[in-house]
Amino acid sequence: MTPLAVADPGGLIQSVDWVAVAPPLIAALAALAVLVTDLFLPAARKRLLGRLSAAGLLAALAALIPLVGDTRSTFCFRSGGCSYTADHFALAFQLLALGGALLTVLLSLHTVEDEKLPGGEYWFLLLCSACGAALLPAARDLATLVIALEVATLPAFALVALRRDGRGAESALKFFLSSVTATAVMLLGVSFVYAAAGTLQLQGVADGLAHAPGQLKPLAEAGAVLTLVGFAFKTAAVPFHFWVPDTYVGAPLPVAGYLSVVGKAAGLSGLALVTTLAFRPYGHTWGLVLAVLAALTMTAGNAAALRQRPDTPHGAVRLLAWSSVGQAGYLLVPLAAAGYADSAEPLGATVAYALIYGLVNLGAFGAVALVGGSGRLDGFRGLAGRDRWAALALAFFLLCLAGLPPGVVGLFGKVVVFRAAVDAGLGWLAVVMAVNVVIALAYYLKWTALLFAPSAEAAEPRRSPAPLRAALGLAACGAAVLSVAPQLVLQVVSGSLF
Repeated sequence: MTPLAVADPGGLIQSVDWVAVAPPLIAALAALAVLVTDLFLPAARKRLLGRLSAAGLLAALAALIPLVGDTRSTFCFRSGGCSYTADHFALAFQLLALGGALLTVLLSLHTVEDEKLPGGEYWFLLLCSACGAALLPAARDLATLVIALEVATLPAFALVALRRDGRGAESALKFFLSSVTATAVMLLGVSFVYAAAGTLQLQGVADGLAHAPGQLKPLAEAGAVLTLVGFAFKTAAVPFHFWVPDTYVGAPLPVAGYLSVVGKAAGLSGLALVTTLAFRPYGHTWGLVLAVLAALTMTAGNAAALRQRPDTPHGAVRLLAWSSVGQAGYLLVPLAAAGYADSAEPLGATVAYALIYGLVNLGAFGAVALVGGSGRLDGFRGLAGRDRWAALALAFFLLCLAGLPPGVVGLFGKVVVFRAAVDAGLGWLAVVMAVNVVIALAYYLKWTALLFAPSAEAAEPRRSPAPLRAALGLAACGAAVLSVAPQLVLQVVSGSLF
């Protein structure tokens, strides 16, 4: 028998902490269950697949409960470091990813039937993407980060293309080409970082870059920049935002909402990990880069949203798309502050704001789906007379995004982000943010006013699918609870994330 070429073969075997990996694992198993079940269900019962998807995501969310208040790691190396860590940071983004996916399922139940989308493929792809988005914030090496990011992104291309009206294929192609380019650039950057640091572990990369020989520092700096480019694309930061409006318009509406929240959260969590953990020695450099990106992103997004005309087809979705670009700029502010603070403490502001934004933005997309029609902003004129509860819910979501009462939770989120910039000495960025918040008020309030404006149409009661109403109600109730008790989310600002 040929002996193994290792000194201690038994040392290669380790136990897996199944409790730690349960949330993304359950989502992956649910995706497989949907795929297999789809083979045996008759066409008349395909709607059961949506309920099975919702049950799988509920189970994945329940798996987060045993992890609260503890930090667990698995897939560890004898030399030190682990590839998977379930800490406070990971749990917060897993809650956002899995909860956002669950709301997307509720929004999608009627869309799959009305638009005659292939149910088995739709639910399988959505669950696969949610699995990748839940895995990414717990990844602690560059290889796992890249794999998780692609698992979250690749199914999204197909989800966008499932719409069979011509726009879906074109939107998916734009999304695919731009994303593949960004991924190629990111992989090139990762290879440069590995060559300079000699490891893919995030903590090891930080140590390797801090002690890299002088001749390797240009290579390491180039690798860091290229790696950040890939994650900046996923967050729709300027100048990597051009795919957003066309992709959101061409995708099924729940998929657009999913991309604006869960897709953005995946990229944001990856960006936070590589900057604060791996590229910590270059903190002031990437801090300045992210500060400039944040200022450009929020300005470009809000300026484009302000220009949306009420009579433009799909104007509501385009406004939400550009609004999501502007919101991405706000989310980048605490990351920039973390570079100047030389600690991960400001990241709590990003986590808190991401949770708030995810809830209310998915609610806004749900309200647009409930109204239906051509998607023109003019189509929402007088909505209060046709569907009072939908109008009140949409108005509440818009006020939360604007940061105005009664959407108090949105105001608290912006204050937390603003304070992170001021505490880090980024006064100029805080001023830019304040100006952009005022700009955003214009289009949010204009849309809100349309909901209660007089309309020539007769006020007829409207009936809408129960799952869509349930999703809208859950989002509205969640935002209302957080407006009354914002400390439920804002407490992450004062705690340690890693």
